[in-house]
Amino acid sequence: MGSNVVSETLLAGVDEVGRGPLAGPVITAAVILSPDDPMLGQYRDSKRVSEKKRIRIYHHIRKHAVAYSVAQANVEEIDRLNILHATMFAMRRAVEGLQIRPAEVVVDGNRCPDMSLPVSAVIGGDDKVQEIAAASIMAKVVRDRLMHYLDSRFPDYQFAKHKGYGTRVHMDALREHGPCEHHRRSFAPVRAALR
Repeated sequence: MGSNVVSETLLAGVDEVGRGPLAGPVITAAVILSPDDPMLGQYRDSKRVSEKKRIRIYHHIRKHAVAYSVAQANVEEIDRLNILHATMFAMRRAVEGLQIRPAEVVVDGNRCPDMSLPVSAVIGGDDKVQEIAAASIMAKVVRDRLMHYLDSRFPDYQFAKHKGYGTRVHMDALREHGPCEHHRRSFAPVRAALR
């Protein structure tokens, strides 16, 4: 755990971005919001917020949150563990990276990672729990930035355009160039491109 400071009341929300893409890591975030946060009540699932607004909110969270942490499971871990277990692993990493130990953790979805804290899953949590919505925005901004960086290193795949998802542009590039080191070889479309 990042610190021995323990809160009796604080809740950490956890979410992930990037389970479905064929390339890049899965990114997770854990966020503990302040009860004095002026945006409390206004956080939304990252998919419902424009890119420009997500970036503004990301900086707001960094400034106003009690604590936040971003973690990942890389492509090698995804291929070795499978995407579900890699995601759970990355969620636990995000919580362990918090500088303040929360009293409770809530995770978006229907599965909880193993951890030493009380943890529960909330289906549709990014629409129901402000801390999870904030975590979804943190994770999305970080992953999008990473995919823009990978686009600059591997321009043939146009990662900035599709963020690693299996769009037609991405599938055409996979067929033409084969996978790069950031493609998930355990995913069927990438395996097919290896032949």
